[in-house]
Amino acid sequence: MEKLIVLGTGEAAVTRCFNTCFALKHKKEYLLVDAGGGNGILSALEKAEIPLKKIHHLFVTHAHSDHLLGVPWIIRMIGTRMNQEKYEGELHIYCHRELAEAIRTITSLVVQKKIRRLFDERILFHILEDGEQREILDSRFTFYDIRSTKAKQFGFLCETETGLRLAFPGDEPCPEHLYPAFRGTDWLFHEAFCLYEERERFRPYEKHHSTVRDACRLAEKLSAKHLVLWHTEDKDLARRKERYLKEGQPCFSGKLYVPEDGEILPLEA
Repeated sequence: MEKLIVLGTGEAAVTRCFNTCFALKHKKEYLLVDAGGGNGILSALEKAEIPLKKIHHLFVTHAHSDHLLGVPWIIRMIGTRMNQEKYEGELHIYCHRELAEAIRTITSLVVQKKIRRLFDERILFHILEDGEQREILDSRFTFYDIRSTKAKQFGFLCETETGLRLAFPGDEPCPEHLYPAFRGTDWLFHEAFCLYEERERFRPYEKHHSTVRDACRLAEKLSAKHLVLWHTEDKDLARRKERYLKEGQPCFSGKLYVPEDGEILPLEA
């Protein structure tokens, strides 16, 4: 994986940016991680100049609307291209069993039969178990159940062909049982709902989320080299980067990123 393309950076109810989702680029192909809360994913992909014909892998973390409801749009658009013979190969969807059933159910209600018939032929579901490893785009992914009490959810550790380690604990604070696997990672992708100083306003802990200070202290504890913060509120989007960096940098000795929607980060050691 050479690049991280940040498609969205917001929490569920944002209106000034898109819901958090991203793509990892390897050569000319992409792994899409989550798809936001609707057809805004199509605009995000277009702005990032990611053609649908180059997406053959999709990982979905959990069944919350801001991560899931863009998936039927991806299936619809890629399925249409398959039927038009404008898409080569298969679309591989990685998720846990209950989530696969949810995707099938929602898609059955909103997508035409001529696309649904591609399920299990060219649109393939890969059911994940805790600790399972998969080779995707020349990288080794280990998928982990984060043991959420909110919604069953998976994250991953990606070990690239160049030796980089990318850790993504999903939509919640990294749980303690994943500390050993994620310790010393080159890149940690982590949610941070708001500033610590605004915790009373946004109440992140009630939503199973972190503050910027929390996430940076955790990344320091795990000895991460690079930390990407997203899944944030959007009430002061113009100053978000400045304010989040100001709170986070004193707590984290590595390189801290607070990306905007559409930002591209080269993945380096």
